[in-house]
Amino acid sequence: MIGVAIRTLRFHKGGFIASFIALFFGATIVIGCGGLFETGLHSAAPPQRLGAAPILVTGDQSHPGTHGEYVFTERLRMDAALTDTISAVPGVAHALPDVSFDATLVRNGDKESATQVSGHGWSSARLAPYRITEGTAPSRPGQIVLDARLAAKAGLSPGDQTQLLVSGGAKRFTISGLATGTGDQNTLFLADRAAGQIAGRPDKVDNIGVLTAPGADRDQVAQDIRKALDGRPASVLTGDQRGWAENPTIVTDGTKLVTLASVFGGLSAMVTIFVVSSTMGLSIQQRQREMALLRAIGTTPGQLRRMILGETLFVALIATALACYPGPHVGKWLLSAFASGDVVPDALAYRAGWIPMVIGVGAALLTALGAAFLSARSAARTRPTEALAEASLQRKWFSVPRLLFALLFLGGGAALALVTASLDGPMAGSTATPAAMLWTVGFGLLGPGLAKAITAVLHWPLRAVTGLSGRLATLNAKARSSRMAGAVMPVMLATGLATALIYLQTTQSSGSQQAFDENMRADLVVTSAAGGLPPSMVDTIRKQPGVAAASAQVSSLGYLEPKTPPTQSEIDEGDFEPTEMPLQGVTSEGVTGTTAFRAKTGSLDALHGNTVALPTSATAGHKIGDQVPMRLGDGTEVRLKLVATVDARRGYETALLPAALLAPHTDSGLIPQITVTAAPGTDHARLTETLSALAKNQPGLNVLPRSTVSAVHQNEDDTQAWMAYMVLGVVIAYSTIALVNTQVLATTERRREFMLQRLIGATRRQVLRMMTVEAILVSVAGIVLGVLVAVLTLVPLSLSVLGKPTPEGPPWIFATVVAAAFALTLFTTLLSATLVLRHRPGGVVGIRE
Repeated sequence: MIGVAIRTLRFHKGGFIASFIALFFGATIVIGCGGLFETGLHSAAPPQRLGAAPILVTGDQSHPGTHGEYVFTERLRMDAALTDTISAVPGVAHALPDVSFDATLVRNGDKESATQVSGHGWSSARLAPYRITEGTAPSRPGQIVLDARLAAKAGLSPGDQTQLLVSGGAKRFTISGLATGTGDQNTLFLADRAAGQIAGRPDKVDNIGVLTAPGADRDQVAQDIRKALDGRPASVLTGDQRGWAENPTIVTDGTKLVTLASVFGGLSAMVTIFVVSSTMGLSIQQRQREMALLRAIGTTPGQLRRMILGETLFVALIATALACYPGPHVGKWLLSAFASGDVVPDALAYRAGWIPMVIGVGAALLTALGAAFLSARSAARTRPTEALAEASLQRKWFSVPRLLFALLFLGGGAALALVTASLDGPMAGSTATPAAMLWTVGFGLLGPGLAKAITAVLHWPLRAVTGLSGRLATLNAKARSSRMAGAVMPVMLATGLATALIYLQTTQSSGSQQAFDENMRADLVVTSAAGGLPPSMVDTIRKQPGVAAASAQVSSLGYLEPKTPPTQSEIDEGDFEPTEMPLQGVTSEGVTGTTAFRAKTGSLDALHGNTVALPTSATAGHKIGDQVPMRLGDGTEVRLKLVATVDARRGYETALLPAALLAPHTDSGLIPQITVTAAPGTDHARLTETLSALAKNQPGLNVLPRSTVSAVHQNEDDTQAWMAYMVLGVVIAYSTIALVNTQVLATTERRREFMLQRLIGATRRQVLRMMTVEAILVSVAGIVLGVLVAVLTLVPLSLSVLGKPTPEGPPWIFATVVAAAFALTLFTTLLSATLVLRHRPGGVVGIRE
């Protein structure tokens, strides 16, 4: 039967091509997402600036006792004394400290020529390696060496003077030399001691590069270094993991890629299963007459099943094998796009092996064979004497297994909807996305019944408007409900997913922006191009005329530790889970005047020294006056006195700390911005001029209106949304391909039906009118079901994020989705029908003309 199956494929080119397209694109997308997932797990990052060191030692970003599940967002620095400890390890030739800081290079005080640069201690130049090409290395304070490419871009040469905006101020330097190396071109070097002082960490280092002695076993040296550093919060990195030392965001943000790939990889897999099974099922259903004839001439059920499975396996093997080539390229393209959008670090390297291919190919093959088996089951079980009657009219669409699975998926969708409505706003999207797919699959299983119901509702309106064409179209839909459902489901899939998932992102972005705008009560925001502002600037600004309140704003992320320290067994078994908590450093004298934070209990005026104000929902049993164990963003353990509790919008809770306490535990160690509220009656333009004048003593100072800061926050939200939009675009594009694919298949396979209509006197125009009405019926049914999927997904999400049932987002998105679905369905149906009607009627049905 396998040979027969392969030979029959040439008589069903439409079904073959449709199945091939669905399988090929589905497997390609799943392989690409699987590659992203594996890339996120590896988090490989080949080193650049430190690439000459075979071993790099850096701070361990993992929260102790959580086995890497929780990480610190601020870089963990190491004691400079560890350099001597590592130098004493056998096999180590040199242990070179690396200190880094961000700065702005300004030539001759011209802000228009400002360039963001990265500064380092000169010892780390050997790790690139960098070598001097002009001048000399920096040997004393006030000297710097520029990357030759940076010097050429800035028009600088050895002996020239330049200015650096760094550490909250401005410093002048003499260029002692130029160097070339493999690092980023916006790189400069200072003497080691000067670099540590400018970075504000003279006794700390960011990394230690290890050069091994000739002939030393590098793996053994790395193992010996780990033993020497046992008990210290340090990581010993080799291979592609060395890039973590240069860019710790690979550790802190690498989980984003894993989460993103798993969520949308699962979504892609579910869409692939839905599309492939729908296409395969429709392709085989349209061969019911052929199956009936085979049964009537004595073909056994087993032979029929083997033939169908053989055909399917042949097509699926070709399609999925070909998908193995573009699949990894899709994954690389997605990773590159994420990196260009600053969603993931650009140093992250694509690393995917054979596992994503096996998953993608396996999912497509199993789906195709499962759909083929289920579609052939009814034909194989039909009695030969009933086969032709069953093929001529599709009476049976209902089955107990179909109903049970439909109820199971719909019940799962309802359960996830309830969970979505109860979750905190930012977390609601994690359950809303799978809920959309469960609703879609559930309605898909009930497709024939729903198609019948919608046809019955639209029957009279269509007949009243379109006359005979409408009557013929509705009769066809009633007689062939399974075929009708097969055409409706891709429209529902494309419409429902596009509407639900796009508005999911716009709603979450709107919720985040509303939370930000509600909390921001300041009129102006002061920032600096010098990497931040010194804490003393808060008092300076507060004393300016026209200022009612001023407060520092320092953002970080820390952890609330349990009241009772976990036991070692709890840590080993993974039962220890700290509570992740956004941290905001503020100035107690100005926090209530510049933000919406108000004390529920206690007083925010007491935020001085080692104190904290917690959200009321996160006190974990602590009372005012209790000591709260916490870890700050750089892993520092602290015990802070609880002086107040504050209410906050659900999902956007933040712990408040004194800015003077939090700032030293951030990467810059400075105040990123100071919010300012104007006194009543003060002209904002005049106040802006007053504060801008402070730039004379504080180079790099900028004064921004609240609207600009709000727009920046919105852009950050848009960046996160863009990440999701791009992956959703791939999934929705596949759904759209499935829509077109299915409509073409459903129309071209009706060649015999059209030609019989032509033989009994119907004109081409009359047949096209009938198909126009059918396309309208399919579009309306699919759009109605798609909107139902979107409503059931978005209402719980909106209740969680916005506190109201209606989502946020421009109406034109919905209008575009509906118009596109309607236009695509109508266009592909009429184009396919027109091509079919070009043939002579008699030749198609076997009559010589």
